Amino acid sequence: MNAAKGDRIIIRGRTVESPDRHGEILEVRGEGGAPPYFVRFDDGHESVVFPGGDFVVEKSAT
Repeated sequence: MNAAKGDRIIIRGRTVESPDRHGEILEVRGEGGAPPYFVRFDDGHESVVFPGGDFVVEKSAT
């Protein structure tokens, strides 16, 4: 999976009670769009993310 700055990331909750986490990719730190990604989540939290198989990237319109 590869991503670009401005794309949205969705990390699926691991259990039934866990909500999905949504955020915007602010920086791609891997080569060719590969992880890790620096993400600002919708709750304001910012983190470097090495996503596993439980994530989806939604490409930005721009």
